[in-house]
Amino acid sequence: MKSKITLLAAFFLFLNVAVAQVKTVSESVFNIGEIKTIQSKILNERRTLNIYLPPTYNKDKAYPVLYLLDGSANEDFLHIVGLVQFYNMQFQMPDFIVVGIANVDRKRDFTFPTDAADLKKEFPTTGGSAKFINFIESELQPYIQSKYSTTETKFIIGQSLGGLLATEILLKKPQLFTHYLIVSPSLWWDNESLLKNAPALLEQNKNRTAEVYVAVGMKEHVTMIKDAKDMSIAFRNAKNPKVKFDFMEMANENHASILHQSINDIFKKMYPLKE
Repeated sequence: MKSKITLLAAFFLFLNVAVAQVKTVSESVFNIGEIKTIQSKILNERRTLNIYLPPTYNKDKAYPVLYLLDGSANEDFLHIVGLVQFYNMQFQMPDFIVVGIANVDRKRDFTFPTDAADLKKEFPTTGGSAKFINFIESELQPYIQSKYSTTETKFIIGQSLGGLLATEILLKKPQLFTHYLIVSPSLWWDNESLLKNAPALLEQNKNRTAEVYVAVGMKEHVTMIKDAKDMSIAFRNAKNPKVKFDFMEMANENHASILHQSINDIFKKMYPLKE
């Protein structure tokens, strides 16, 4: 027993000596982006933006911008930026600026008004999407364009209620973005009223150009799957040659897993592997 204790003491002494010999050569903070706080007059509140710039960002060069709903640091910003960096490194994706819009009240900002009593009870702050879309158009996009060198290419990514908002923008103000990456949109909102109005809204904006990707997981709720399919049908029936529409049914994904995998697969469709 005594010999075991002696060996153990010798081991810890060796470990402490070894650790003591490892010295920090240098130390710095590892940053992947910038944090900006802006005051919105439209929303009457401060909004946080998480912004990723390409490592070789040059103000004399113009860059496309990807706007990410649910863009808080503890939501989707980090892993979407990781996909952007990976597809830029390994595939033919150009350098992008990524603007993550951090949430304050997503149920307020991503939904339009409803008369459904159950929804009003569950979502007491609901109905602010018109203001939020105005914030994107009148304050956020002009701010980004004034601070950074940007092209006319503008992506938006939204999932679930974020997908509902992205769909509302696509149908009502399609000029705000050139590319719509919509994942599992909550088209069930307000008894599917946006989905029901889609054919008329598509007709009103039939001269608009856009590239649209809609993805849904086959392991999601049946209503989510049905509504996404019906949205696909509405776009195909519109027969707008200026809109590229791609509907993706993802066999192995549920509502929790689909966002990362669907954006990965969309990027893979858009940008070939580097030779």
